[in-house]
Amino acid sequence: MSRKVKGVLAAALIAGLVAATACSKTDNGVSPSAASKGSEPSASSSASPGTDTSQVLEISTVRASDPYLKFDPGESFDKNAVYDAYEKDVGVKITNKWIADISQFPEKLKMAIASNDLPDFFPVDASQLQQLIEADMIMDLTDVYDKNANEYTKKFMTMDGGLQMKTATFDGKLMAIPQTGNPYGSQFLWVRKDWLQKLNLPEPKTMQDVLTIAEAFKTKDPGGTGKSYGLVMNKNLYDGATGVTGFMNGYHAYADIWIDDGTGKLAYGDIQPQMKQALQALQDLFKKGLIDPEFAVKDTNKASELLYGDKAGLVYGAEWSPAQLVNGAVKDGKVVQDWAVYPLPSADGEPAKSQIGIGVGTYYVVSKHAKHPEAVIRLLNQFIEADNNQTEENKVYEFGKDRVEKSSNYWLLNPLTAYNQTSTNGDVLPGAIANRDPSGLKTKDQKTRYGRAMKYVDGDVSMWWEYLISGPNGAVSLYPDIKKNNLFMQNKFYGAPTPTMVEKNAILLKKRDEVFIKIIMNQAPVDEFDKFVSDWKKLGGDQITQEVNDWYAKVK
Repeated sequence: MSRKVKGVLAAALIAGLVAATACSKTDNGVSPSAASKGSEPSASSSASPGTDTSQVLEISTVRASDPYLKFDPGESFDKNAVYDAYEKDVGVKITNKWIADISQFPEKLKMAIASNDLPDFFPVDASQLQQLIEADMIMDLTDVYDKNANEYTKKFMTMDGGLQMKTATFDGKLMAIPQTGNPYGSQFLWVRKDWLQKLNLPEPKTMQDVLTIAEAFKTKDPGGTGKSYGLVMNKNLYDGATGVTGFMNGYHAYADIWIDDGTGKLAYGDIQPQMKQALQALQDLFKKGLIDPEFAVKDTNKASELLYGDKAGLVYGAEWSPAQLVNGAVKDGKVVQDWAVYPLPSADGEPAKSQIGIGVGTYYVVSKHAKHPEAVIRLLNQFIEADNNQTEENKVYEFGKDRVEKSSNYWLLNPLTAYNQTSTNGDVLPGAIANRDPSGLKTKDQKTRYGRAMKYVDGDVSMWWEYLISGPNGAVSLYPDIKKNNLFMQNKFYGAPTPTMVEKNAILLKKRDEVFIKIIMNQAPVDEFDKFVSDWKKLGGDQITQEVNDWYAKVK
């Protein structure tokens, strides 16, 4: 794999390093990551091979505080039941070199790296991983992992055939532990079903249906607010909730991923003609007043206020969107909004495919100066074991010392996490909930979801969101057909950021977002897209495309 000289990369590292950020959260204390995280065990594991847990190893990290983590009385980031459990169970004493507010964490980590004042291990994104390797600041974990990861961990981390582990492997060396995850998460269309019924509108099957519904919701104002809109979106066009990735996918447009161009080479989704069509459709909606004219200055939560306040009833989002919608749907102990979920409608006769990534956004790296890198693998072994083979004893890793779920998100205290790369939730949960029969549930995640959904069935409306995710007509009930018909468009580039990506991609993405938002807001003609494509190619896009295809030629 082609590399830049260390001096140049070190400069880029100091100038451009930004820490991995957390998923957006909701206001009701449920994080989307908690709503969507899952696990699927197949066997129980034992302690790490050759591990002497009587020898306590101390290892340092850095943490971003999270507003959705609520500590038990007397506990903190530095002293808590989760850290204590790791020390007791696997002989690893975790210390925090520093803790920063989540908004300040990226800058603080950037400065720590620039001054080479690193903890023993810490999370980074793919670009940072590449840059740290070039700067020779992190450890080759190949032998450490091979000797200390138990067989269950090794099987768990390669359930996707090893693709996610490959993303952390450079020149045959494992340079990080990927935070594995299930990439097969679709975007969906969420619609106020009570409004469809009130206006006698058909359920959406095509993109034309979506446009018709949006216009009806705007002009007929079923919420009775006097100021309604059609489609809700926010300034982050690609957000997991209130973004328009799913809308774009309906036009077979794919943002920020690499797709097969039909000749065996890879092409960048943002510059394809289908993206221009999607932008034209969004501009048309905007010109008709069906999109909030202030969307470009609103984040997810601010944009969602239109949904909460009955001013809009149409939005695209991930399977965990009900964890966001619940803020408006449940009020004063009653369900006041009826939402339904639908697969992505298509603009033509070809089924819409939801774009997905590889399933890894975060990597855990180990400083070259760490004295006990094997401690990181002990943490990995234990987290995977506890998260997939839950016992009464190891519930502490998810719920804290009382081992009882109380919406405090104690799982966020785990300094290293890895999740299953596959899920059968859609095959088993909807039927289990409909029939009140948990006998077919196998995973901890399935049992937890079933329990929450049944609370809703039995009258606890606070669990409405889980029922809309996992119930008989919930989001996961759509996955069997989505998988059967292969309605995913997966990013085909999973290598490290190329040299030109490291140097140019931030600028190119900023330019893309500026142009796309101007087009949507009718501040620029749709043909401005063609100029953007030309500029993208000249400003480094052509070179990036060449580098991506050089990589692809070696791995396909």
